[in-house]
Amino acid sequence: MKRIKLARMDCERVSREIGNFVIAQVQLTRTTGCVVGLSGGVDSSTTAALIQRAFDRHSPEKFELVGYVLPSSLNKQDDIRDAEGLARQLGIRCETHSIERPVEAFRATNPEAFESIFHRGNMISRVRANVLSTKAATENKIVAGTGNKDEDFGIGYYTLFGDGAVHLSPIGGLPKRLVREMAGFLALGGHIVNRIPTAGLEPGQSDYKDLGYDYDVVELISEGYVQGFTSAELSRHEQIAPVVETQLAHYKKVFGAPKFTSVQQVVEDVLRRHEIAKGKMKIIHPPSPRISLTYE
Repeated sequence: MKRIKLARMDCERVSREIGNFVIAQVQLTRTTGCVVGLSGGVDSSTTAALIQRAFDRHSPEKFELVGYVLPSSLNKQDDIRDAEGLARQLGIRCETHSIERPVEAFRATNPEAFESIFHRGNMISRVRANVLSTKAATENKIVAGTGNKDEDFGIGYYTLFGDGAVHLSPIGGLPKRLVREMAGFLALGGHIVNRIPTAGLEPGQSDYKDLGYDYDVVELISEGYVQGFTSAELSRHEQIAPVVETQLAHYKKVFGAPKFTSVQQVVEDVLRRHEIAKGKMKIIHPPSPRISLTYE
């Protein structure tokens, strides 16, 4: 069976392509820069670092990046500390505001949302997006999204009108694997590069726990699908089957019960989510840069 080709990049070249794209979007909208929500994770940290690198190179006195740390009661202090530390490392203005009171205010209008962990989590994301977009509007800036290719365009793992409500998507062309590579290139530190992905919208939540597989699996299945492999072929592909089987066993060991019991179920779930992602993209599809990737 043919090999699934995965993307490779020249970090310096791609960082400049992303930076030039951001500069062009800011100039096009005649704004003063960008705001970005900082979570302490690798996606938001890499996004912020790429934007600030571009602003520093292009016109530091003209454009400004502002980081907003917007924790709820579900966020860990380590996440807040890392987000604020990243802002200091980049030398950008940063503000931290708890959104717990605005979230609680929705009990008056949406009490039903508090009866479901899922709906409350998505509501938190939408409250955070409202704060960010309002900050951007009052500062004449645009909101830079922090979603990567696997999340946003692979499986649609974001909240519609929440963290998907942005003006541009700087790292939308990078799978999670390459986001980590870029973070290493930008010297963001191992604690950020290797942080376990989490949306921070539910108690004890992690993306792996929610999905039942990690983003390397998403990338392999998504790329294989685009390259013409069928669901059945992907389920038995030598690049996918051993990785998924290992993750299935690990998931059961960690969480006590399996989320999926076969490679085929995982492949079908990724492809199902991919269709959902395409539906979301018809509603919200922020521009992302064209970047130079090679596949091998």
